[in-house]
Amino acid sequence: MKKQNRDKLIKISGWTLFIFAVGLFCLQAGYLFAHERFQVEYIDNRLFYIINILCVICLFLAILLLLRLMKRLLLIVAGVVGIFVIVHVILLVDSNQVIKNITSVSPDFEHVFSIKENIESGEAIYYRSYYGILARPKEILPNEIGGEYKVEWLANDIAAFTYKTADNTVQQFIGTYGDRGSGRSYYYVGAEIHGIWQGHNIEVISNTDGISVTENGETESFDWDNIVQFGTLAIVLKKNNEAVWSISLDENFKVLSDASEQTVGNISLYKATMEMNQPTTLYYKTTERKDKLSF
Repeated sequence: MKKQNRDKLIKISGWTLFIFAVGLFCLQAGYLFAHERFQVEYIDNRLFYIINILCVICLFLAILLLLRLMKRLLLIVAGVVGIFVIVHVILLVDSNQVIKNITSVSPDFEHVFSIKENIESGEAIYYRSYYGILARPKEILPNEIGGEYKVEWLANDIAAFTYKTADNTVQQFIGTYGDRGSGRSYYYVGAEIHGIWQGHNIEVISNTDGISVTENGETESFDWDNIVQFGTLAIVLKKNNEAVWSISLDENFKVLSDASEQTVGNISLYKATMEMNQPTTLYYKTTERKDKLSF
Protein backbone atom coordinates (compact mmCIF):
# COMPACT_ATOMS: atom_id res chain seq x y z
CA MET A 1 0.00 0.00 0.00
CA LYS A 2 2.80 2.38 0.93
CA LYS A 3 4.61 1.52 -2.32
CA GLN A 4 1.45 2.27 -4.34
CA ASN A 5 1.01 5.63 -2.59
CA ARG A 6 4.65 6.46 -3.21
CA ASP A 7 4.41 5.50 -6.89
CA LYS A 8 1.26 7.57 -7.24
CA LEU A 9 2.95 10.59 -5.62
CA ILE A 10 5.95 10.20 -7.93
CA LYS A 11 3.70 10.13 -11.00
CA ILE A 12 1.72 13.16 -9.86
CA SER A 13 4.95 15.07 -9.19
CA GLY A 14 6.37 14.01 -12.55
CA TRP A 15 3.31 15.09 -14.53
CA THR A 16 3.13 18.35 -12.57
CA LEU A 17 6.74 19.15 -13.46
CA PHE A 18 6.07 18.19 -17.10
CA ILE A 19 3.06 20.55 -17.21
CA PHE A 20 5.23 23.32 -15.70
CA ALA A 21 7.86 22.68 -18.40
CA VAL A 22 5.24 22.85 -21.17
CA GLY A 23 3.78 26.01 -19.62
CA LEU A 24 7.20 27.72 -19.50
CA PHE A 25 7.88 26.67 -23.10
CA CYS A 26 4.54 28.17 -24.20
CA LEU A 27 5.36 31.33 -22.24
CA GLN A 28 8.65 31.70 -24.12
CA ALA A 29 6.96 31.03 -27.47
CA GLY A 30 4.27 33.62 -26.66
CA TYR A 31 6.92 36.12 -25.63
CA LEU A 32 8.88 35.70 -28.87
CA PHE A 33 5.68 36.26 -30.86
CA ALA A 34 4.66 39.32 -28.79
CA HIS A 35 8.19 40.74 -28.97
CA GLU A 36 8.17 40.51 -32.76
CA ARG A 37 4.57 41.64 -33.24
CA PHE A 38 4.05 44.23 -30.49
CA GLN A 39 7.64 45.26 -29.58
CA VAL A 40 7.30 44.26 -25.94
CA GLU A 41 10.15 42.97 -23.79
CA TYR A 42 10.54 41.19 -20.50
CA ILE A 43 10.62 43.70 -17.65
CA ASP A 44 14.10 42.34 -16.93
CA ASN A 45 16.10 40.83 -19.83
CA ARG A 46 17.54 38.17 -17.53
CA LEU A 47 14.08 36.57 -17.25
CA PHE A 48 14.49 35.05 -20.72
CA TYR A 49 17.45 32.95 -19.61
CA ILE A 50 16.00 32.16 -16.18
CA ILE A 51 12.77 30.83 -17.73
CA ASN A 52 14.76 28.69 -20.19
CA ILE A 53 16.76 27.20 -17.32
CA LEU A 54 13.64 26.48 -15.26
CA CYS A 55 11.92 24.90 -18.28
CA VAL A 56 14.77 22.48 -18.94
CA ILE A 57 15.20 21.60 -15.25
CA CYS A 58 11.47 20.89 -14.87
CA LEU A 59 11.52 18.73 -18.00
CA PHE A 60 14.58 16.81 -16.81
CA LEU A 61 13.05 16.14 -13.38
CA ALA A 62 9.77 15.07 -15.03
CA ILE A 63 11.62 12.56 -17.23
CA LEU A 64 13.53 11.35 -14.18
CA LEU A 65 10.30 10.68 -12.28
CA LEU A 66 8.14 9.32 -15.12
CA LEU A 67 10.62 7.23 -17.13
CA ARG A 68 13.03 4.53 -16.09
CA LEU A 69 16.14 5.40 -18.03
CA MET A 70 19.27 3.31 -18.21
CA LYS A 71 22.07 4.70 -16.08
CA ARG A 72 24.22 5.54 -19.11
CA LEU A 73 21.37 7.36 -20.87
CA LEU A 74 20.49 9.17 -17.65
CA LEU A 75 24.08 10.43 -17.32
CA ILE A 76 24.04 11.68 -20.91
CA VAL A 77 20.74 13.53 -20.39
CA ALA A 78 22.01 15.01 -17.10
CA GLY A 79 25.21 16.13 -18.85
CA VAL A 80 23.26 17.84 -21.65
CA VAL A 81 21.05 19.61 -19.10
CA GLY A 82 24.11 20.68 -17.11
CA ILE A 83 25.80 22.13 -20.20
CA PHE A 84 22.56 23.92 -21.17
CA VAL A 85 22.26 25.50 -17.71
CA ILE A 86 25.93 26.58 -17.61
CA VAL A 87 25.70 28.17 -21.08
CA HIS A 88 22.54 30.06 -20.12
CA VAL A 89 24.09 31.31 -16.87
CA ILE A 90 27.05 32.65 -18.89
CA LEU A 91 24.67 34.28 -21.39
CA LEU A 92 22.67 35.78 -18.52
CA VAL A 93 25.76 37.37 -16.96
CA ASP A 94 27.05 38.53 -20.35
CA SER A 95 23.72 40.11 -21.35
CA ASN A 96 23.63 42.16 -18.14
CA GLN A 97 27.06 43.56 -19.01
CA VAL A 98 25.64 44.86 -22.31
CA ILE A 99 22.25 46.02 -21.05
CA LYS A 100 22.26 46.60 -17.30
CA ASN A 101 18.88 45.85 -15.75
CA ILE A 102 17.77 47.89 -12.74
CA THR A 103 14.61 46.26 -11.41
CA SER A 104 12.62 46.70 -8.20
CA VAL A 105 9.28 45.19 -7.17
CA SER A 106 6.76 47.24 -5.17
CA PRO A 107 6.08 46.27 -1.53
CA ASP A 108 2.64 44.89 -2.49
CA PHE A 109 4.10 43.00 -5.50
CA GLU A 110 1.67 44.81 -7.84
CA HIS A 111 4.18 46.90 -9.80
CA VAL A 112 7.71 46.58 -11.16
CA PHE A 113 10.05 49.53 -11.60
CA SER A 114 12.44 48.89 -14.49
CA ILE A 115 15.31 50.80 -16.08
CA LYS A 116 17.56 49.32 -18.76
CA GLU A 117 20.91 51.00 -19.27
CA ASN A 118 22.97 50.50 -22.41
CA ILE A 119 26.50 50.23 -21.01
CA GLU A 120 28.23 51.27 -24.26
CA SER A 121 26.10 54.32 -25.12
CA GLY A 122 25.16 55.26 -21.55
CA GLU A 123 21.49 55.63 -22.55
CA ALA A 124 19.08 54.60 -19.79
CA ILE A 125 15.42 53.88 -20.62
CA TYR A 126 12.54 53.63 -18.19
CA TYR A 127 10.19 50.74 -19.01
CA ARG A 128 6.51 50.63 -18.15
CA SER A 129 5.33 47.19 -17.04
CA TYR A 130 2.33 45.45 -18.58
CA TYR A 131 0.83 42.14 -17.44
CA GLY A 132 3.44 41.73 -14.72
CA ILE A 133 6.59 40.61 -16.54
CA LEU A 134 6.17 42.34 -19.92
CA ALA A 135 7.13 45.94 -20.59
CA ARG A 136 7.51 48.64 -23.21
CA PRO A 137 10.02 51.52 -23.31
CA LYS A 138 8.35 54.69 -22.05
CA GLU A 139 10.94 57.38 -21.44
CA ILE A 140 14.67 58.06 -21.77
CA LEU A 141 16.26 59.39 -18.59
CA PRO A 142 17.50 62.94 -19.20
CA ASN A 143 20.81 62.26 -17.45
CA GLU A 144 23.18 59.31 -17.86
CA ILE A 145 23.73 57.10 -14.83
CA GLY A 146 27.31 57.68 -13.77
CA GLY A 147 27.72 55.48 -10.72
CA GLU A 148 25.73 54.89 -7.55
CA TYR A 149 21.97 54.51 -7.58
CA LYS A 150 19.15 53.33 -5.35
CA VAL A 151 15.40 52.71 -5.57
CA GLU A 152 13.01 53.63 -2.76
CA TRP A 153 9.27 52.93 -2.89
CA LEU A 154 7.55 56.03 -1.45
CA ALA A 155 4.19 54.24 -1.72
CA ASN A 156 2.98 51.00 -3.28
CA ASP A 157 2.62 52.84 -6.59
CA ILE A 158 5.49 55.37 -6.42
CA ALA A 159 9.18 54.46 -6.89
CA ALA A 160 11.95 57.04 -6.48
CA PHE A 161 15.13 56.31 -8.43
CA THR A 162 18.03 58.37 -7.07
CA TYR A 163 21.32 58.27 -8.95
CA LYS A 164 24.62 60.02 -9.57
CA THR A 165 25.43 61.25 -13.05
CA ALA A 166 28.75 61.35 -14.90
CA ASP A 167 29.27 64.97 -13.80
CA ASN A 168 28.74 63.92 -10.16
CA THR A 169 25.33 65.55 -9.68
CA VAL A 170 22.44 63.79 -7.91
CA GLN A 171 19.25 63.29 -9.92
CA GLN A 172 15.88 61.70 -9.19
CA PHE A 173 13.48 59.97 -11.54
CA ILE A 174 10.06 58.92 -10.24
CA GLY A 175 8.09 55.96 -11.55
CA THR A 176 4.35 56.31 -10.87
CA TYR A 177 1.70 53.62 -11.34
CA GLY A 178 -1.49 55.01 -9.84
CA ASP A 179 -3.76 58.00 -9.37
CA ARG A 180 -5.31 59.88 -6.46
CA GLY A 181 -8.27 61.24 -8.39
CA SER A 182 -10.93 59.76 -10.63
CA GLY A 183 -8.31 58.53 -13.10
CA ARG A 184 -10.05 60.41 -15.91
CA SER A 185 -8.23 63.74 -15.76
CA TYR A 186 -4.74 65.17 -15.31
CA TYR A 187 -3.96 67.38 -12.32
CA TYR A 188 -0.95 69.20 -10.92
CA VAL A 189 0.58 67.92 -7.70
CA GLY A 190 1.76 71.41 -6.74
CA ALA A 191 -1.78 72.77 -6.94
CA GLU A 192 -3.22 69.87 -4.97
CA ILE A 193 -0.80 70.32 -2.05
CA HIS A 194 -1.31 74.10 -1.82
CA GLY A 195 -0.90 75.12 1.81
CA ILE A 196 1.32 74.35 4.78
CA TRP A 197 2.50 70.83 5.63
CA GLN A 198 4.42 69.77 8.70
CA GLY A 199 6.39 66.77 9.93
CA HIS A 200 9.20 66.11 12.39
CA ASN A 201 11.43 69.23 12.22
CA ILE A 202 10.26 69.80 8.63
CA GLU A 203 7.77 72.22 7.09
CA VAL A 204 6.70 72.47 3.45
CA ILE A 205 4.79 75.43 2.05
CA SER A 206 3.26 75.39 -1.42
CA ASN A 207 1.92 78.69 -2.78
CA THR A 208 1.77 80.76 -5.96
CA ASP A 209 5.52 81.51 -5.84
CA GLY A 210 6.56 77.87 -5.64
CA ILE A 211 7.46 75.47 -2.84
CA SER A 212 9.69 76.06 0.17
CA VAL A 213 11.14 73.37 2.43
CA THR A 214 12.28 74.21 5.96
CA GLU A 215 14.40 71.57 7.70
CA ASN A 216 15.83 72.20 11.17
CA GLY A 217 15.30 75.94 10.75
CA GLU A 218 16.98 76.21 7.32
CA THR A 219 14.74 77.11 4.36
CA GLU A 220 15.20 76.33 0.66
CA SER A 221 12.84 77.82 -1.93
CA PHE A 222 12.03 76.43 -5.36
CA ASP A 223 10.11 78.31 -8.05
CA TRP A 224 7.77 76.46 -10.40
CA ASP A 225 10.33 76.48 -13.23
CA ASN A 226 12.56 74.22 -11.12
CA ILE A 227 9.83 71.76 -10.14
CA VAL A 228 9.34 68.69 -12.36
CA GLN A 229 6.17 66.58 -12.20
CA PHE A 230 6.09 62.80 -12.74
CA GLY A 231 2.72 61.31 -13.63
CA THR A 232 0.08 62.64 -11.26
CA LEU A 233 1.67 61.44 -8.03
CA ALA A 234 5.03 63.13 -7.46
CA ILE A 235 7.24 66.14 -8.12
CA VAL A 236 10.99 66.69 -7.87
CA LEU A 237 12.38 69.99 -6.56
CA LYS A 238 15.62 71.01 -8.30
CA LYS A 239 18.30 73.62 -7.73
CA ASN A 240 21.28 74.30 -10.01
CA ASN A 241 20.10 71.44 -12.24
CA GLU A 242 20.35 68.96 -9.35
CA ALA A 243 17.57 67.17 -7.51
CA VAL A 244 17.15 68.24 -3.89
CA TRP A 245 13.79 66.85 -2.75
CA SER A 246 10.86 64.84 -4.05
CA ILE A 247 7.28 65.20 -2.83
CA SER A 248 4.74 62.43 -3.38
CA LEU A 249 1.07 61.95 -2.61
CA ASP A 250 0.48 59.22 -0.04
CA GLU A 251 -2.08 56.50 -0.73
CA ASN A 252 -4.60 58.16 1.61
CA PHE A 253 -4.42 61.46 -0.29
CA LYS A 254 -7.58 62.39 -2.17
CA VAL A 255 -7.71 64.79 -5.09
CA LEU A 256 -10.95 66.73 -4.63
CA SER A 257 -12.90 68.31 -7.48
CA ASP A 258 -14.22 71.06 -5.18
CA ALA A 259 -11.40 73.40 -4.10
CA SER A 260 -13.37 74.55 -1.07
CA GLU A 261 -13.29 71.09 0.51
CA GLN A 262 -10.84 70.26 3.29
CA THR A 263 -7.61 68.58 2.12
CA VAL A 264 -7.61 64.85 2.87
CA GLY A 265 -4.51 62.70 3.32
CA ASN A 266 -0.75 63.04 3.72
CA ILE A 267 2.26 63.69 1.53
CA SER A 268 5.81 62.35 1.74
CA LEU A 269 9.04 64.35 1.50
CA TYR A 270 12.13 62.46 0.35
CA LYS A 271 15.64 63.92 0.18
CA ALA A 272 17.73 63.36 -2.96
CA THR A 273 20.87 61.86 -1.47
CA MET A 274 22.91 58.70 -1.99
CA GLU A 275 23.01 58.11 1.76
CA MET A 276 20.50 55.74 3.33
CA ASN A 277 17.37 57.69 4.22
CA GLN A 278 13.61 57.29 4.51
CA PRO A 279 10.75 59.50 3.31
CA THR A 280 9.15 61.77 5.91
CA THR A 281 5.36 61.85 6.24
CA LEU A 282 3.91 65.35 6.34
CA TYR A 283 0.51 66.35 7.68
CA TYR A 284 -1.67 69.14 6.36
CA LYS A 285 -1.80 72.14 8.66
CA THR A 286 -3.53 75.05 6.92
CA THR A 287 -3.85 76.98 3.67
CA GLU A 288 -3.69 80.67 2.83
CA ARG A 289 -6.72 80.58 0.53
CA LYS A 290 -9.31 78.11 -0.62
CA ASP A 291 -9.01 78.27 -4.40
CA LYS A 292 -6.62 75.99 -6.24
CA LEU A 293 -3.55 77.28 -8.05
CA SER A 294 -3.69 77.65 -11.81
CA PHE A 295 -0.76 76.67 -14.02
